[in-house]
Amino acid sequence: MNHIKLLFFATIRDRAGTKSLEIDIPVDLTILGLKEKLSTDYPNLKDSMKSVLITINREYAFDDAVVPSNAEVALFPPVSGG
Repeated sequence: MNHIKLLFFATIRDRAGTKSLEIDIPVDLTILGLKEKLSTDYPNLKDSMKSVLITINREYAFDDAVVPSNAEVALFPPVSGG
């Protein structure tokens, strides 16, 4: 198992009910797998996982990226503006 820290921002923080969590994840879990795990373990986050922006150690990550041990994973809602 790998230990990671999750950081939640804006509306995702509101849905999570906290600004951060520390969890254990399987080795070689991808971002897509992490989104599926969060959707299952934290149902309030399920709708957010469809359009969430994710960084691993402050670098944007795509669904196929593997989450390393001791990573800081931040979840942001989509950015919009006008």
